Amino acid sequence: MKPTILNFTQYLFLIAIALNTNAQDFQGKATYVSKSKMDLGTYGAKLSEARKKQIAARLKNRLEKTYVLTFNSTESTFLEEEKIDAISGATDSWGGYFSRGDHYKNVKEGTLVQSQEFYGKRFLVKDALYEIAWTMGTEFKKIGQYTCYKAKAFVPAKELNWYNFSWSDLKVSEDKENKEAVAPEEMVVVEAWYAPQIPFAQGPGEFWGLPGLILEVSLENTTLLCTEVVINKENKVRIESPEKGKEITKKDYTETVRNKMIEMRSNRMGRRG
Repeated sequence: MKPTILNFTQYLFLIAIALNTNAQDFQGKATYVSKSKMDLGTYGAKLSEARKKQIAARLKNRLEKTYVLTFNSTESTFLEEEKIDAISGATDSWGGYFSRGDHYKNVKEGTLVQSQEFYGKRFLVKDALYEIAWTMGTEFKKIGQYTCYKAKAFVPAKELNWYNFSWSDLKVSEDKENKEAVAPEEMVVVEAWYAPQIPFAQGPGEFWGLPGLILEVSLENTTLLCTEVVINKENKVRIESPEKGKEITKKDYTETVRNKMIEMRSNRMGRRG
């Protein structure tokens, strides 16, 4: 009988099945630190280094954040730890409008629920999880005590930034509307490192679907890195989906925010006139 030769993906899949048999009752918590590089564009090129440092210090609570992922084999919540602005002593209310809200996903059912607040209104965004087409490689490295393997994917930018807003994005969308030709969809390269030793197809935020917990994600100018993982069978915390707010889809929420910002811009320009 000829020996069976398994490729790398099959090998990891079998490991995940074997481990998952003994992990159905486990629950875990993982802490992630998110760091983003400051991009000031052409405006930044005119600033002195001292001025750039001042802006970076002022925006630190937007550029560096801490999240906690609570997960089991099917469900997870991803919540930000609120930070107080080091300079003003106040929370960043404007940045909060476009920050990720309380995030819940069910990887078994393929569903997403995210609570968002915008200008005094609470929305409950319910939609399908975007299925990421991961390409898994053989490259590996250690993150803490876990051996992690690398995976990459191309993900539509709108699937990663639907809760966010920028005036530059609005200009791009308006330019597209004024053209007959439709521009190709913007894609983002995502690099993830996952740990087969933790056999849960979970990860921070929108990221999931690998044969192991995702401990690090890099995309564009942002990196999410896990700094601590705690797994246990006892002292379980109930994983609950957000419930309050007007139910809406990701697409409709994005359109609602966009229309409000256009209205604000028109009102501001009208006052100037």
